[in-house]
Amino acid sequence: MAGKRSAGILLFRRRDGELEVLLVHPGGPLWAKKDLGVWSIPKGEYDDGEDPQACARREFEEETGSAPAPGELVELGEVRQASGKLVRAWALEGDFDPSTLRSNTFTMQWPPRSGRLQEFPEVDRAEWFTLEQARERINPAQAAFLDRLAERFGSADAE
Repeated sequence: MAGKRSAGILLFRRRDGELEVLLVHPGGPLWAKKDLGVWSIPKGEYDDGEDPQACARREFEEETGSAPAPGELVELGEVRQASGKLVRAWALEGDFDPSTLRSNTFTMQWPPRSGRLQEFPEVDRAEWFTLEQARERINPAQAAFLDRLAERFGSADAE
């Protein structure tokens, strides 16, 4: 199959009658000063023959340091990001304390052309957002997952 594919979980909870979603911010120096439009659901790439749901659960744990809540994953479909990557997502109701975030890491040369390799967290923070707040911060292609979540689970934010 041409192109990269990722699978992830959109964790949600209800607070004061409103849906909130957990988003993660990419780690590393390239994203340090960026906020709007760069947050994401916890997700990661999977290969042909790999179960996308198993990948979504694994990547949630790798990026947050906690296993996803037990429960049924509810299909939210796929979106294609500007990069061409196809992202498949599932909704899962649960809770997560962002202060416990422990992400896996990656290595890259930094500063550029320095010859120095440094290690950075794949995700540097996680936060709960209302759907309205999340729409401002999430990768624009992934905003469709917020709409699908609102359609399935109801919210005053559904548009």
